[in-house]
Amino acid sequence: MNIYADRGNMLMLERRCAWRGLGFTLTAAGLGDAVDPDAHDLFYLGGGQDRDQRLCAQDLVDTKCDALHAAAARGALVLGICGGIQLLGHHYELGDERVPGIGLVDLHTVRAADGSRLIGNVAIEVRLPGLDGPRVLAGFENHGGRTMLGTGVHPLGRVLRGHGNDGRSGAEGVLAGTVIGTYLHGPLLPKNAWFADWLLATALGLDPAALAPLDDRLEDAAHAAARRAAGV
Repeated sequence: MNIYADRGNMLMLERRCAWRGLGFTLTAAGLGDAVDPDAHDLFYLGGGQDRDQRLCAQDLVDTKCDALHAAAARGALVLGICGGIQLLGHHYELGDERVPGIGLVDLHTVRAADGSRLIGNVAIEVRLPGLDGPRVLAGFENHGGRTMLGTGVHPLGRVLRGHGNDGRSGAEGVLAGTVIGTYLHGPLLPKNAWFADWLLATALGLDPAALAPLDDRLEDAAHAAARRAAGV
């Protein structure tokens, strides 16, 4: 699934690898395509509209669920954005319909009964392994679902501005080992180059400080603009 230009996330990772001389191969998996859990360092689930999500949800359950569980179990990164975070959980309730998820994380999502959406610029504070102190992720959210985390499940971050998972709890996203979900898009990684590098380092089993530094003046400006838009 791909809306809000979220394929830009993959382009961001590819470019930052290329600038460092790191190999990068992108493999798409469409409806009915099997996934090799041992062939990739990072597995990415983008977002989509409800119609697309219904189609992809059943395919994920039927043909990709076991592989994604196996990949996460061996420590591969699994990143779900927008609709992707919803499909990482147990199910997404659309009125009387229940769209299945792959159950990789203990969470579920319910569409607001009044049809209202949580929309706007958003910034969250995150603390990630290998990084000193808190960092800020900034982006844009637009979702009708309210995502509830299970007991003991940790969010990706704390909402500084915006709505987050449900507009009430102050939690945004989910972080469960190497499984990550978030509603931030627009796309996410070009606005947060430091997070793109953290994903790359984690996927490769490296300390983030081990990655060769890049000239990030444009990336830093994009991050600052996203933070200003969110009021942080």
